[in-house]
Amino acid sequence: MTSDGPDELHKQGVAALRSGDFDRAKALFGRALSLATAPEVLARIESSLAYLEVDESNLTVALEKSDRALGFGVEGFTRGVLLAQRALLLRRAGRAAEALETFGDAISSLDGLDLAKAYLNRGTVHLDRNDIVRAIEDFNSAAGQYRSVDEEVLAAQADHNRAYALYLSGDLPGALDLMESAYRLLADAGSLVTAVCNADRAEVLMAAGLTRQGGEMLRQAAEAYGSKKQRQRQGEAELALASHLLATDAAEAERMARSALGWFEEARATGLSLRARAVAFEAAVTAGVDPSEDGEALAGPLEEQGLNWPALRVRMQARLARIRSAENAGLPARPASGRVIGPVPPDAPIDIRLLERELRAELAVAAGRAPSGLREIRSGLDEFHRWQSSFGSLDLQTNVAGHGRTLARRGLELAVDSGDADMLFEWSERARMLASRVQSVRPPSDAALADMLTELRGGVAPERENQLRQEIRERAWQVKGSGQVADPISSSDLQQRLDGSVLVAYVVAAERVVALVVNADSMKRVDLGDSGTLRAMLGGLLPDLDVAATDLPGPLGTAVRGDLVDRLAGLSNLLVAPLIDYIGDSPVVLTPSAVLAAVPWTLLTGLVGRSVTVAQSATTWLARRGTSARLDAAGFVAGPRVMRALDEVAVSAASWPGARCLTGDEASAETVARLAQEVDVLHIAAHGRHSAENPLFSGVELADGAWHGYDIALLATVPDVVLLSACEVGRSNVRWGEELIGLVGAWLHAGTRVVIASPAVVADEVAHRVFRDLHAGLAKGLVPAEALAGAIPAADANSAPAPFVCFS
Repeated sequence: MTSDGPDELHKQGVAALRSGDFDRAKALFGRALSLATAPEVLARIESSLAYLEVDESNLTVALEKSDRALGFGVEGFTRGVLLAQRALLLRRAGRAAEALETFGDAISSLDGLDLAKAYLNRGTVHLDRNDIVRAIEDFNSAAGQYRSVDEEVLAAQADHNRAYALYLSGDLPGALDLMESAYRLLADAGSLVTAVCNADRAEVLMAAGLTRQGGEMLRQAAEAYGSKKQRQRQGEAELALASHLLATDAAEAERMARSALGWFEEARATGLSLRARAVAFEAAVTAGVDPSEDGEALAGPLEEQGLNWPALRVRMQARLARIRSAENAGLPARPASGRVIGPVPPDAPIDIRLLERELRAELAVAAGRAPSGLREIRSGLDEFHRWQSSFGSLDLQTNVAGHGRTLARRGLELAVDSGDADMLFEWSERARMLASRVQSVRPPSDAALADMLTELRGGVAPERENQLRQEIRERAWQVKGSGQVADPISSSDLQQRLDGSVLVAYVVAAERVVALVVNADSMKRVDLGDSGTLRAMLGGLLPDLDVAATDLPGPLGTAVRGDLVDRLAGLSNLLVAPLIDYIGDSPVVLTPSAVLAAVPWTLLTGLVGRSVTVAQSATTWLARRGTSARLDAAGFVAGPRVMRALDEVAVSAASWPGARCLTGDEASAETVARLAQEVDVLHIAAHGRHSAENPLFSGVELADGAWHGYDIALLATVPDVVLLSACEVGRSNVRWGEELIGLVGAWLHAGTRVVIASPAVVADEVAHRVFRDLHAGLAKGLVPAEALAGAIPAADANSAPAPFVCFS
């Protein structure tokens, strides 16, 4: 056959179609059709034209062409190919049940590449129906079939789809790992294939809590599809984005869902239109506005399409909407249709299971049974933590905490409203332990990750730097979790183990600020006022601290520091003064809400000169103080370009016989890591930087570059006490309500018992003086919080502040 024959023209058209050149594909198919006479060739060309129509969002015409192709009366293998193509069109039309039946008929007649393709496409139908097990089976069969004929790139497509199935099953690290290995082969497979990969990858990133990054990737994928006039695929990317924005930006989620709906309706894709309407409905409910349609009526058609999980979500959201509306607050558990929502099966996606708990809790509260509602929320959080405990990465654990945020926040609101001190303590612990309930694990030695961090430290071009940061982050995600979850300590157990200390739990919920003061004999709830007043005081706190640390001339410096003193006095009057009678002169352990993360507690009147420890939670504090911290061997590090670092290290080390000091070129990442694994107390005097984008890239500057939170995770053992004389590294990012993450959190997660650091800039002279006195106290046998208390002077207008805090 010549190169101009219909068979060859058809092959060229298929290649153009795969590369996204639809105009060329249509021209080639048209020429092939005009030349073809054999029924099998005519049937294949008509089927390809049908596929082209669906990529141009004309499903009705596509299905008509598919029927015409089958009408040529072909049998055997060719008929199997045509049936498989028709099944794919049915899937794109949202007719999942028909698609599965047609794929079944096709597969019995296929072999080779066409059989592999049929398995691949049938797997996507199983995914649409949330049948993860069958989807993975088909993707594995497709990959094996492709590899049997040496089609590694196509096998990578099947692996990519299997990775997406792993994501839907809740295995985020496994999904990203497999996607990454598949992408190495798919990166050059054409712009459309890349867009599909990026869209799926973006969904995994958004599920992992990276909403900004994943959202941008989905928007780019939607634009890429739109530029190719692939309107249905554009709608699918927009719908995926809308689904993941439900928890963070319901208004934008509804806008994106309705945009997707427009594309699906244009393509007459019934199933996808239903899914878009369902997401738009959920977005309206989440935003607290009246949905434009009846959720119960929408659920039925979704179920008819085999979309059982979206249907169940809509039914539950419809029930929540009715409960929350003022006029229907007393509705019974049965919706208008008379259908009762039964227990969700254990293999349901985690968001479905948590939504069921939320619904059951709200039903109980609406019926006047708040304690029962709290039991449902407690069970939901326990289920969430079991899933979360499969992840070993601190970054991933805190990112996915967003899945439990709604339940934790609602439980805290009900506890505050209850007036019950025991209940308030329990839920203050649960709310602040969305990530820290998971028992940490020491990751295995990872030479590849260490090499990436070394390359990053050495200085690379911006594009390579961004690539390295992403690869480091996702490689760290591969660490398997412990599968173990710590139960929050009870208030009675806490009281028995306080050992003379007083715990103050600060809760900022809705519009109220509440403190719970716990000592060995009693618990006292103290209402501290309006949260708006607190937020106003906190608004300029960090800038005030930073500016006050600079060397400002005479009257200007006095005025700036005077403003800071006034702000600290206001915070003291709000947060500390009302509690003084209850805490007496005891050592204090604070568990603050995340909004208070920047407060320099050691500078507040009533706490100055007092042993103050800021803990992630009472539960983690007690776990870390189960045995005394080791204070035998100390190591010191002086980073480059810090004016008094050498003096600070020298004067501090003088309190420790045999102390080891690293300065100059000796203070490299490798030698500091070795020192950190050999000493009990590690003191680092260096420039520090907090990374808001990814707090685990916060770090301190050493001789050969930055030493990050990810480097800490690679240490086989860590010191019991870490002292960070570095600006900003005491700062933390707030993730999903009460969870904090930063360099301090990285040390604590790795096993360090106490970290002393500052959330703000610190003057070199101040750091020198504070750590000199602190080490003298440690050498006398004081515990770190006591030693810090003796080293921190009260803030005044005539000197730079010392905002160091003891974290545990």
